[in-house]
Amino acid sequence: MGHTDDYLNTIRGQIAADDTVLAEARDRLALVREIAMDFPGALRTYSSGSLAQFTVNHPVTDGDGGLVLNRVHYPDLGPEGGGKTPNDIVDELCALLGPEIRLSYPNARCGKSKRGPKITFGEPINGQDPSVDLVVALTRRDGSGLWIPNLDMRRWEASDPEKHVALLNGGTESLRRTRRRAIRLLKAWNKQWSSPAFSSFHLSAMALEYIQAGMGLAAALHAVFDDGATFLATGCNTPDPAGVSKALKLVNGISRDVAVQRLRAAATAMADAIKHDDETKVQSALHRVFRDYVDAPLEDKLASAVAALRTSRPVTTIALGLGGTAATIPPTRAYGGPRPQ
Repeated sequence: MGHTDDYLNTIRGQIAADDTVLAEARDRLALVREIAMDFPGALRTYSSGSLAQFTVNHPVTDGDGGLVLNRVHYPDLGPEGGGKTPNDIVDELCALLGPEIRLSYPNARCGKSKRGPKITFGEPINGQDPSVDLVVALTRRDGSGLWIPNLDMRRWEASDPEKHVALLNGGTESLRRTRRRAIRLLKAWNKQWSSPAFSSFHLSAMALEYIQAGMGLAAALHAVFDDGATFLATGCNTPDPAGVSKALKLVNGISRDVAVQRLRAAATAMADAIKHDDETKVQSALHRVFRDYVDAPLEDKLASAVAALRTSRPVTTIALGLGGTAATIPPTRAYGGPRPQ
């Protein structure tokens, strides 16, 4: 499995976040959390998402966190209060955050995302300008977790982002390391499609469910691909690891059949990579999983070119992987075969 691990480590290097930008994202989130604690009724803040779970890939786009409000301070808010929607309270928080953040980042602006304020900073570092998304959360009277906004639907929804972080950072050191590396690679795999099927959190939840202690990185990836495909094929949705929010759905309108097909193809290719010692076969298998990161072996490229030339349709030099000025090559025919039409 040495070649497989080598290729996976190479991919990890390609997708690794810039340490300087990563540190800046953490600083920006820390600043926003510090200012948010001055909001009336603030109980605590928290860090969430890929920053808190150590699964950030390049480029570093944002940092996620939350502000927890005491529902006793806001009796009109939420399903267990007067039923008031979260939209006004988010506007009030933005009014606090914007001016204070601009004392440190003059170009900063406070807008809104689905869950609360979204702060952009207007100060790129190494070509990246991570924003901060801050969820406005409300303590629940009944049940675990928090009420968090859905500003688009003007309602509150149950979730437990703090428990998500605790679960994904749990386990032995080796398990945490393997899980984090696998999640980064799963995110890279998922984003190879123009319309990914899974959210980053969905992939994290699958990794939490299927990766077991003692697995190597390649086996961990295979487990998520294989077990994930088997489970989704049953018609069920991936449950919330915290057992608070609704089951996780596919994104971007991708059908269940397509998502299962993607997972199953990746599982088959990972199994091929794991069982082979020959580097060319490993490279060929991993190209099928990480086509944007692992080139196809020369033998595969030659075979594809020969197959293209044997069709009855014209092919371009680009399709054959040839350099120079683009040109069209007419189809060939076997001796005695029918003449191309």
